[in-house]
Amino acid sequence: MDLLFVILQNVIKYYSYALIIFILMSWLPNARETSIGTFLARICEPYLEQFRKIIPPLGMIDISPIVALFVLQLANGGLYQLYRWIA
Repeated sequence: MDLLFVILQNVIKYYSYALIIFILMSWLPNARETSIGTFLARICEPYLEQFRKIIPPLGMIDISPIVALFVLQLANGGLYQLYRWIA
């Protein structure tokens, strides 16, 4: 059971890193058209799209990635609390 929680926490951590890299790539011209950019788009866009449906952009600023990262951190914290409750 410990291994499962460690794996889930690592998946959340690395997915958060992928989201941050994908978000930062939007600041660089043509970075999302690279092979890394298209790979990150395939794994990050479906998750980010759920938040973009709920939170519209504020002018030129899209705050949905911030909320998406916050939700991931809440899930990680909830997973840790569940682990402590079970163990």
